[in-house]
Amino acid sequence: NFQDPAISLHSLESHCVIGTLFPVLSCLSPADLHPPLPPPLTNLESLACSLSLVTSGNLATVVSCSRAACVPRKNPVKVSGIQKNRSPWTRYSFGLLKLWNKYRISNIPSLIFLDATTGKVVCRNGLLVIRDDPEGLEFPWGPKPFREVIAGPLLRNNGPALESSSLEGSHVGVYFSAHWCPPCRSLTRVLVESYRKIKEAGQKFEIIFVSADRSEDSFKQYFSEMPWLAVPYTDEARRSRLNRLYGIQGIPTLIVLDPQGEVITRQGRVEVLNDEDCRGFPWHPKPVLELSDSNAVQLNEGPCLVLFVDSEDDGESEAAKQLIQPIAEKIIAKYKAKEEEAPLLFFVAGEDDMTDSLRDYTNLPEAAPLLTILDMSARAKYVMDVEEITPAIVEAFVNDFLAEKLKPEPI
Repeated sequence: NFQDPAISLHSLESHCVIGTLFPVLSCLSPADLHPPLPPPLTNLESLACSLSLVTSGNLATVVSCSRAACVPRKNPVKVSGIQKNRSPWTRYSFGLLKLWNKYRISNIPSLIFLDATTGKVVCRNGLLVIRDDPEGLEFPWGPKPFREVIAGPLLRNNGPALESSSLEGSHVGVYFSAHWCPPCRSLTRVLVESYRKIKEAGQKFEIIFVSADRSEDSFKQYFSEMPWLAVPYTDEARRSRLNRLYGIQGIPTLIVLDPQGEVITRQGRVEVLNDEDCRGFPWHPKPVLELSDSNAVQLNEGPCLVLFVDSEDDGESEAAKQLIQPIAEKIIAKYKAKEEEAPLLFFVAGEDDMTDSLRDYTNLPEAAPLLTILDMSARAKYVMDVEEITPAIVEAFVNDFLAEKLKPEPI
């Protein structure tokens, strides 16, 4: 939804690819980024030069969506070169960071490529694309099937390498992790036990470690603790393609796939920590989650509906989940039909230390029940404090939010 009158979205329709760049003036230096950008991509002008090269002969443009105030260009331009003191892309300033939420941006800078005809995401890790394909031979960088990306030998600790074809018929966990990352090491210890339990239960399941270690020695040391498979550290191209395929923005990340290679959940980390006995494997997403220490990180992924309840009443949390589940399922199905991620996550929050901290941080009243939508990235909240929460009230609240009829309060 391009609201700026200076530029019409229709003027971009002749372009085969639109790149959506998420910079910020207060960004960390390139040396602080992970994965680090090579020298040619450490500033916007150099990035523009690279994009000019890789899109040579193809109509493409880049829209810069900075958190900093910026002035819109008069006309969108073809990425065809650099003119002195100007960037060859269109710049917008969006209210309430809509695109940041839509594409669940958590790390910066991020570059996302879209199909200009359908608006669907072509690639989430555009910066890796430019690094890996400097001549644009794979343009327009559409997603490839998992089987094609993973093709090749996979290492194992106690035996010869296996071919990726051995994964056929199995659920697969693609595990992005590194030894230097303390949360990764903590998750690995839990994941080893989960892996063992799932295998002992007779399930066809395999995990593939995709290393983000900084040296081969670190990779070998870390992988020695793992009972599963790994992409060879020396196969940097394959590791990078897997990062690109799943748009990895941070570690640890565990992506769980079905036997056909389709994503079941991107929240494998949360599922493993919440389900020590692995009874919910392969962890198909639930429409409504009960807020906990392990899944609270998802509050940062975009707008979240959170229904606060009095958990001292034994059946209150379950009743609250049943109340909002039909609405959640309806929203999820609607956007799934459009092959888009749902614009809201749905939670029920009881009474515990984590919930108290959330109330304090967002300056919410102590009332229960309390219906809210929290948008952490935009530092905005929407609150409905009524004596009784009904399905009609929840649905109207959600619809008004999606239609942008609600007035946000600052967090």
